[in-house]
Amino acid sequence: MGALTGFKVLDLSRILAGPWCSQILADLGAEVIKVERPFQGDDTRIWGPPFLKKDQGDETGESAYYLSANRGKYSVAIDIATEEGQTLIKKMVLDCDVLIENYKAGSLKKYGLDYESLNQLNPKLVYCSITGFGQTGPRAAEPGYDFIIQGMGGMMSVTGERDDLPGGGPQKAGLAFADLTTGLYAAIAIQAALLSRVSTGEGQHIDMALLDTQVASLSVLAMNYLTSEKIPGRLGNAHANIVPYQVFKAKQGEFIIACGNDQQFQMLCDSIGLPELSQNPKFVKNKDRVTHREEITALLQQHFMTQPAQYWIERIHAVKVPVGMINDLQQALEEEQVISRKILVRMEHPLRSDYLSIGSPIKLSKTPVQYVKAPPYLGEDTDKILNRFVSEDELKALKHKNIIQQG
Repeated sequence: MGALTGFKVLDLSRILAGPWCSQILADLGAEVIKVERPFQGDDTRIWGPPFLKKDQGDETGESAYYLSANRGKYSVAIDIATEEGQTLIKKMVLDCDVLIENYKAGSLKKYGLDYESLNQLNPKLVYCSITGFGQTGPRAAEPGYDFIIQGMGGMMSVTGERDDLPGGGPQKAGLAFADLTTGLYAAIAIQAALLSRVSTGEGQHIDMALLDTQVASLSVLAMNYLTSEKIPGRLGNAHANIVPYQVFKAKQGEFIIACGNDQQFQMLCDSIGLPELSQNPKFVKNKDRVTHREEITALLQQHFMTQPAQYWIERIHAVKVPVGMINDLQQALEEEQVISRKILVRMEHPLRSDYLSIGSPIKLSKTPVQYVKAPPYLGEDTDKILNRFVSEDELKALKHKNIIQQG
């Protein structure tokens, strides 16, 4: 039994933000029915390479992108642009607790699948809309993509190397940050709405926007600006409010120091053989180290070039000051701590006997996450799910008209 076992989610979303949200709900035990376009499916099914290769032969299967966000779901292929497809969705809504969609604002109204229409059918429905700009405002009708949102929402103005250094300039995050964080916030909002429904008996409309989430996620940097009225810039791998808290180069390799307080700074200086630095009035307090950032960083950098990175890591780690190497993905997944926490999950998949997935970080003591279903083929579960709502003859007729597809 998962924490959300018994809840049913109708997922009309595609790409990443919506599917990331519904995958979280599926991991927690909800039954998630992914509705896709017949013969096309979620756009990300073809976003590759890489693609998952079959055990036998060179034929490729699903894209890695699609596999990353669709674990634990049932795929039902329905053409919602048809009247028959809309009727199917409305029948399914009567049996669902949650609907997730990420169509452009207002575009589902012409199908009678907007919140107002479906709320009339099922007042208990929690309806979550995920868009680039939200359901209101001058840009509500525009499509929104993560890259654009990272730029508009200020993320790229504080990500990347300083303009006065080689390679300086705005950078997007290495992952779709706005999509992923919006998916997380949407999962939180859905669970909050389900809890509210316990006392009110009513569902509600959740309006999630990538731009809202991106701006909200600026957190400390946004408050730095509101407090000081100084626009923060890019600091590369340094921290705006803490020094030393950055990457340093060594004689061989690079490593990270995250020195969170003055006591840690003193222990750091002692461990690397520079105790006098922690006694210097310009460096004793963090506020002073931030003021004299360039000087203290230069002194530390010069010192670290005398030995390999591993040499410094061993000494700094011994005094319990946060320090670490910069791993590539292979190294990260081979870390002993990652392995012990069982983040890599082996699942059954029809294409591969050795299928591996990155699991959920959620650890619940009494209702743990369970991995019961690999990301489905397009329409894999069409018959299984729709048999609840229509007869066998109706299914055959819908297939004949290409309104539904069985994978």
